[in-house]
Amino acid sequence: MTDQANTGAAALLRGLKRCGVSYLFANAGTDFPPVIEALAADMDAAPTALTIPHESVAVGMAHGAYLVTGQPQAVMVHVNVGLANAVMGVINAASDNVPMLVMSGRTPITEAGRKGCRMTPIQYGQEMYDQASLVRDLVKYTYEMRYPEQGGPLVERALTLARSAPCGPVYLSLPKEPLSEPVPEGLPLREASPVPASAAMPDPDAIATAASWLAEAERPVLLCQRGDTAGRLAPVLSVFARNHGVAVHEPFSIRNVLPSTDPMLQGYGPAAPKDADLVIALDADTPWIEALHAPGAGARVIHIGPDPHFARMPVRGYQTDLAITACPAAALEALSMAAPSGQAAARGAALAEASAARRDKARAKAEAGATKPMSAEWISLCVSRIMDEDAVAFSELGLLPGFMDLKGQNRHFNNVHAGGLGWALPAALGAQLMRPGKLTIACCGDGSYMFANPPACHQVAEALGLPILTIIKNNGLWNAVRRSVVSGYPDGAAARANAVPLTDLTPLPDFTLLAQASRGHAERVEDGADLPAALDRALHAIRTERRPALIDCVTEVSDSH
Repeated sequence: MTDQANTGAAALLRGLKRCGVSYLFANAGTDFPPVIEALAADMDAAPTALTIPHESVAVGMAHGAYLVTGQPQAVMVHVNVGLANAVMGVINAASDNVPMLVMSGRTPITEAGRKGCRMTPIQYGQEMYDQASLVRDLVKYTYEMRYPEQGGPLVERALTLARSAPCGPVYLSLPKEPLSEPVPEGLPLREASPVPASAAMPDPDAIATAASWLAEAERPVLLCQRGDTAGRLAPVLSVFARNHGVAVHEPFSIRNVLPSTDPMLQGYGPAAPKDADLVIALDADTPWIEALHAPGAGARVIHIGPDPHFARMPVRGYQTDLAITACPAAALEALSMAAPSGQAAARGAALAEASAARRDKARAKAEAGATKPMSAEWISLCVSRIMDEDAVAFSELGLLPGFMDLKGQNRHFNNVHAGGLGWALPAALGAQLMRPGKLTIACCGDGSYMFANPPACHQVAEALGLPILTIIKNNGLWNAVRRSVVSGYPDGAAARANAVPLTDLTPLPDFTLLAQASRGHAERVEDGADLPAALDRALHAIRTERRPALIDCVTEVSDSH
């Protein structure tokens, strides 16, 4: 090996590739020279390193890449300042149980005498007593590299824990000295790949109890907010719901599970029927809002998931009569076998009728929104009409799944409950990177779009050849904040005002010019009747010209979303 191919940095890069990491989303700094030198010395031994001009975009891309592949990726940022920019993305990843390896440089520890010692003033100003404290409350594992030979083993350890249920992000701090130093010759080094812990299987006694409750129930309801990236849950859930006549709701959905046409799917509203006598919350961190939608008196509640109590949440007081730690699909398979069908046929027929009526009503409401300005319901319907069997959409205060025709699971990814804005556009870029040639859509509110660092996102789209479709739901204000104020103080001064303070975003920039600055196709649509044709032109740019496209949709202000 050359000296550059045998440093701690080289060992780290080899470890990443050996552990299945395809891409290193990197925003470099002055602590990166040993990593850059190792990349230049032997690129084939490392993941593909991508230059991402903002840290939040890098983390968002890793997030989106995982959602469409199930394979965790790596992010590398610059010391404490880069890590600070990345933290919001790490918050989202932790909330969504998305495994990724986040690494940051660490200011050199030594002032002289060692390879990698301090050479610039900022390496004094950026020193922290505890840099990992920026993310310690969010990640499953954190450690600081001490010796060059630790490069591979630390990556393996970190990714093993990231991929073990419940999954989540992990963090490594990388001082410049161990990255720069050579690995000592003659050390007995073991090179291995991560072996995540197998998923927990459901306890038979707990399943027997749940089966007896299901057999006794007359109005069972199942609440589910997300599926798995491998796609195992959706078919199991569909069969279970049909066989047992269970109404399925996807409240506060972050990854759609059932296709829109599944007869047991009763919608995406935040409230299950008050008359439900059995509620099964399946891997749902927020199954309902306690102050508004709690189950009725006498209802039994079962929580099922890899961590049914969601230990990462300090306050979570939902009614829990039974908690089952298990892979959701495995738990439903076991429960389906243990429980008799009971009144499934009669319940199933009624649920199918209600499901069809709900879809017809939603379609009519959406089509009525082809106005000037247009409705978000109309945007959602139009977007779903251009989505083929392989298309996916990332939505951030943009699309409404109840008004879409989602042809399968994991077609609609919504912003996670952590609320770190600016997620959808970078996540769509990461998904497109892993799915070349397939349609990837990002739909976000005007405020969320600005949070995404759009110049950086559009630069990445052009530089990496990622022709995604970006749709902006432009209503000129922070509508989520306005609605929160009006609902909290319906008779208050803010509700009576012409404009609610701290919510107005006008005058907005011309978003089309931001996309055009990176040679993307872009247009503004003010009348909903013109949206289908604009979408066709955008698809032509994407599929024929291989250019990203953006549509800025002037949208009405809604009191419901």
